[in-house]
Amino acid sequence: MKRTFGYLHPKYFQTSQFTEKSDVYSFGVVLVSSTRSVADRSLSTYFLHSMKENHLFDILDDRVKKESDKEEVIIVANLAKRCSHLNGRKRPTMREVAIEL
Repeated sequence: MKRTFGYLHPKYFQTSQFTEKSDVYSFGVVLVSSTRSVADRSLSTYFLHSMKENHLFDILDDRVKKESDKEEVIIVANLAKRCSHLNGRKRPTMREVAIEL
């Protein structure tokens, strides 16, 4: 996977080291890439804040809301939330992600 700055874990900029959990973070960002971002927040921060405030369905693309099962959206959002955790030790492995998907 080609690494793009918007998909990199913030800690990478301090250590310049990638880990298996760095890829999990990037995957979490990909999972939420259909949400709308606001200029003053990163996509992952915006998503996590929306999840915390129970506003997930307010930020989803209209097509996702229309064409997706609500329970499945919540399951994927919770997975993305775990993948996007700032503490790499608290993120699942890609194997765990694949099994859950």
